[in-house]
Amino acid sequence: MNQAIQSEFSSTERVHDDERAVAMGRHVLEIEAAAVAALGRRLGQEFGAAVALILESRGRVVVSGIGKSGHIARKLAATFASTGTPAYFVHAAEAVHGDLGMITREDVLIAISNSGENDELLTIVPLVKRLGGKLIAITGNETSSLANEADIHLDARVDQEACPLNLAPTASTTAALALGDALAVALLDARGFGAEDFARSHPGGALGRKLLTHVGDVMRIDVPALTEDTPVPAALAAMTRGGMGMAVVLDSASKITGIFTDGDLRRALERHGDLRETAVSAVMARDPHSISSRRLAVEAVEMMEANRINQLLVTDDNGVLCGALNMHDLFRAKVV
Repeated sequence: MNQAIQSEFSSTERVHDDERAVAMGRHVLEIEAAAVAALGRRLGQEFGAAVALILESRGRVVVSGIGKSGHIARKLAATFASTGTPAYFVHAAEAVHGDLGMITREDVLIAISNSGENDELLTIVPLVKRLGGKLIAITGNETSSLANEADIHLDARVDQEACPLNLAPTASTTAALALGDALAVALLDARGFGAEDFARSHPGGALGRKLLTHVGDVMRIDVPALTEDTPVPAALAAMTRGGMGMAVVLDSASKITGIFTDGDLRRALERHGDLRETAVSAVMARDPHSISSRRLAVEAVEMMEANRINQLLVTDDNGVLCGALNMHDLFRAKVV
């Protein structure tokens, strides 16, 4: 930041200036981006060793820190847990007052401190090591006490904070967060953790709904059914009562022979006009598309979009009708 801006910042009186605010914002982003880029250039064997240590562990990852580093630690614990690495957060101050009992000899402790000299962390580290647990330290000082105690030290140092006073943790917390995220993603890759695994960890999210919701979960069971000799007016009444914009046509053995939809009705009216004496077999669509109730609901969406249809019949493992759904059902289930 140039001297004019820096000296202005130290003034006790301030008048809002849009241009200055934008300049300050850009300056912060540039510093933090540079800090993260520098991490990538420094990343080496110790990072691979940290991944291997966690993979070999039979326990969980325990992430700990104080202050701003504590907030980063809490977020990283959640990221590890949601990407296939069982983890939880322990506040360093609480650990020295009883929460240390949550940590076992099988666990790996990730301790985060920019200075590497945090008293609470340095109090619990010897106790964890005495248990037999392993320590990964993420600090900005490779000669710090915490770095020296660690089995593996990950260097998260930054040249400067983004704060104009070079005091508030900004670039340093961003660097620690990015390094922790890199560790979580490397572990995800090493475990072969896929989209379906992610969905199981996020059943309430959009991906979870897409990958965990099956056709049988959203289909309607009460499907209006017709026989081929049903007159079109009666078929229309049944379709209206069903509220699905369709009715299924079955033969005497309850096998599916066709489907009658709003679209079929409109096309038939255009071609034939008066349909009062017409049987539904003359205007229905034969060999309708269907899907197994065991298939994913997102597959039903893909089938409907590919065939430009809004209704889909659902069958069991024997091909027998067991339900139906339309696009509105999938919208309500938030699959689309």
